[in-house]
Order: sequence, then C-alpha cells, then structure tokens
Amino acid sequence: MQRAILVLKLLVIAYCGYLCIFLLTGYEPARPGYSPPFALWMLDTINLFIHEAGHLFFKILGQWLYILGGSLTQVLIPLALLVVVWRANISQIWYPGFWLGENMVNVSVYIKDAPYRKLKLLAAGLIHDWNWLLNGDQDTAEILGGTVYWLGILICFASIAAGVWFVVKSFKEGPVTPA
Repeated sequence: MQRAILVLKLLVIAYCGYLCIFLLTGYEPARPGYSPPFALWMLDTINLFIHEAGHLFFKILGQWLYILGGSLTQVLIPLALLVVVWRANISQIWYPGFWLGENMVNVSVYIKDAPYRKLKLLAAGLIHDWNWLLNGDQDTAEILGGTVYWLGILICFASIAAGVWFVVKSFKEGPVTPA
C-alpha cells in the first residue's frame, strides 16, 4: 500500500512538472486559440475570482491600492496558505508553493500586457490594472513582468523539488505507527 501511495504522489508531482513546462513554453493567454491544460484553466479561473475579490477588499484604501489589490490578493492568498501549511505540516508545503508560483506567472502575463492591452478583460470598457498602474510604460512592464514571471517559475520548480524530497523522505522513513 505504501508503494501505491508513493507512486500516486509522484504522479501528481510529475503532472505538476508537466504544468511547469507548459508555463515555460506555452502559457500565452492572450494568444487566439489558447488552450491550457484543464488544471491550469481551473487554477486560472479560481485566480480570476480571487483577483476580482481583491479589488473589493482594497477599495477602501484608495484608487492606487484598489487597482493593485486584485493582483496583490491573487499572490497573497496562496502565500498565506503557504505560511499556514509551513506551520501545520511542512511536508505538504509544495502544494501552496506551486499555486503561488503559478499565480505569479499569471500576474506576470497581465503586467507584460500593460502597454499592449491584448488580454481579454471581463467586460468592455474596464480599466487594465497594470496599464493604469504603470501608465503604459513598456520598459517597466517588461522588466517587472519578467521578474515576476521568473520568480514564479523558480517557485514552481522549487515546490516540485520540495514535493519530491518530502515524498521520498516519508517513503524512506516508513509508515508512522501510533504510540
């Protein structure tokens, strides 16, 4: 039974590795006909709801934070979950870590799109958050977006590495027997 659980965990980690490769090579939501793997589509849909809720939460803090609040909340929620999991059961930290990295890659696409505004927003006439925040500055959008992107990719791969390490470690230690 322990071997079956090990194989299942490693399959989940391998799938997340595949998602990381997709984030590196094919993650272009603004491209016509873009079709991500189902898991990324699902995560991005959840992320969109969190992003929009972030605007609501930050609305009382002024327009600049109101507009930044969507992307900020989108990153802060998985970061907060990562801290909670770190304190509760560090061996499971790679799950929220992967989500945090994927969110950062998602936000980076929005940042890089600031000068071009090619991403489809929820409705016509809405403000493109990062175009407003960066005032359409193409150079800043590229640098900031690239930094957030590579940091997100690094977090995704580090999370997967942590997942492998914890799975192998738990397998080597064997099942925990109650005292």
